[in-house]
Amino acid sequence: MISRERAMELLKTHVKTKNLVKHCLAAEAVMRALAREFNEDEEKWGLAGLLHDLDYDYTKDKPEEHGLKTLEILKDEDVPEDVLNAILAHCEKKTPETLMEKALYAVDPTTGFIVAAALIRPEKKLDVIDVDFLLRRFKEKAFAKGASREQMRTCENFGLSLEKFLEISLEAMKTIASELGL
Repeated sequence: MISRERAMELLKTHVKTKNLVKHCLAAEAVMRALAREFNEDEEKWGLAGLLHDLDYDYTKDKPEEHGLKTLEILKDEDVPEDVLNAILAHCEKKTPETLMEKALYAVDPTTGFIVAAALIRPEKKLDVIDVDFLLRRFKEKAFAKGASREQMRTCENFGLSLEKFLEISLEAMKTIASELGL
């Protein structure tokens, strides 16, 4: 299986936007935490989070290619098929079926939502927000409107309440707050 170091090399080669790199790191952290929660393979789940938007800079104006270009980039790398399927599922190129696919689909908008919640606070830090704060913002349609509430709520499809999912996601992101600049 591809190493995290190699995955990071690929990320730095193909993703030029600093905030998008941070998004991928946040998705990796949350996916690893969810893997622990469900007693799944933390390395694999982390890879899915880290690599899920590898092609975004190439496909942001061609959403129909998002995910497919990532598979093309990764074709000569030793990436497990279930990780590739999770990447396709997150961008709706396949229906999320496995636990990893469903998790990544829900995680993708959630990391941006949590970052937005931190940034509206004067401290601009993750450690000053909690799940109650996130749940209040979740109800505000105008807040972080790019983060699909419907997609985030699919956490219920893999057995987590929204509250528990946000708690796991926030705690995971807090562990890498310095890397995220939050």
